[in-house]
Amino acid sequence: MERLPDGALMQRAAAGLAAACAELLDRVYGSRVVLLVGSGDNGGDALYAGARLARRGAGVAAVLLSPGRAHAAGLAAFRRAGGAVLERDRAEDAVAHADLVVDGIVGIGGKGGLRPEAAALARAAAASRAAVVAVDLPSGVEADTGEVRGEAVRADLTVTFGTHKPGLLIDPARAYAGSVRLVDIGLDLPADGAELEALQHADVARLLPVPAAESDKYRRGVVGVAAGSDRYPGAAVLAVAGALRGGAGAVRYVGAAGDAVIARYPETLVSDTGPAKAGRVQAWAVGPGAGEDAATVAEVVAAEVPVLIDADGLRLADRAAVRARTAPTLLTPHAGEAAALLGVSRAEVEAGRLTAVRELAEAYGATVLLKGSTTLVADPGGGAPVRVNATGTPWLATAGSGDVLSGVAGSLLAAGLSARDAGSVGAYLHGLAGRLAARGAPVRAHQVAEAVGQAWRDVVRG
Repeated sequence: MERLPDGALMQRAAAGLAAACAELLDRVYGSRVVLLVGSGDNGGDALYAGARLARRGAGVAAVLLSPGRAHAAGLAAFRRAGGAVLERDRAEDAVAHADLVVDGIVGIGGKGGLRPEAAALARAAAASRAAVVAVDLPSGVEADTGEVRGEAVRADLTVTFGTHKPGLLIDPARAYAGSVRLVDIGLDLPADGAELEALQHADVARLLPVPAAESDKYRRGVVGVAAGSDRYPGAAVLAVAGALRGGAGAVRYVGAAGDAVIARYPETLVSDTGPAKAGRVQAWAVGPGAGEDAATVAEVVAAEVPVLIDADGLRLADRAAVRARTAPTLLTPHAGEAAALLGVSRAEVEAGRLTAVRELAEAYGATVLLKGSTTLVADPGGGAPVRVNATGTPWLATAGSGDVLSGVAGSLLAAGLSARDAGSVGAYLHGLAGRLAARGAPVRAHQVAEAVGQAWRDVVRG
């Protein structure tokens, strides 16, 4: 802002916002647009964008929530373009009949939910047939954490400027953002220091293990899977299914479900001697369907290779033993399991996912993959950005899906990826496979496993 003429960044933001609104309206001339304008720069962005739409023939009206503190230059430009300022008692009726509502109430500095007057307008927008566009992020959500501490605007489209804000990528706030469009306004962003990062296809492609000409199955890595029980043999089958597709050269299985595993996947190396005597592995995945087999979990935790702990293994693993490990450890809880490990309610974890994943990583001294509609991966120590994965689909909320993810990520550990990379890449492939398998319809976990290969090919092709 210091290097540019006064208002240059706001004009760039307003131009991008107006273009997105026009595209959403399809026909600008004659459309009815209502701006919800707060006192900050978000309100200024909305007013300047409204002025642009008014000059193109839209009927644009503004509701000023803090009339004495509205952005002065933006308001002047809006009025010069023919925009109208509504009295408060007409606001909700105008929103109810609008084609488009622009949310410029609160910017990235907002904390807590909306105040009553703004909340009433947010409810009116939600009840209307209007498309709702949020400026930078939906008002009422917290930009840095993704938390929603009260009522907030639910947008169909969020037009954000310069860079994505964490709250646009992390639930529950992400669900309020709708589709997100990033507008480049020319910010010179630092190369490091980000709180959050989201891998894209090219990033994942660079991390995927690729066998060399001299590779054999052992050089590519062997992953051990200690999973399943007499009661839950399917968990073992699904974890092995994921592991076979995750990049390692071979899969060793240890557990009570050996017959079921070998019947489905005869290429698996099955052992009934326990993890320590099963043969050499480069990583272990333990816990899916383990029931009460604490001895096997303890044996795996004591191994001097990277270990992934999931499902029952999270409950059975001794925290002190996990903290004492010197090899990498990856924990993969869902919100309920994370809540139990932290001693809080599931609702608390779901409301503050970024806080929860960081606290759990510190408590166990391990990398944590917190599963959910947006999966988060955090290292202990807080030095690296938390990674967020959004490739999934709600159809992945199906029994056994997490077992497949454990197998995929465990296999990537054995292939040589760090715990952070194995978790991030595994979640990315798993989510993409879920989309490919589901295609808008219910999907079963074994179908997700079968689609991992296609997801891998899609990533490599870019």
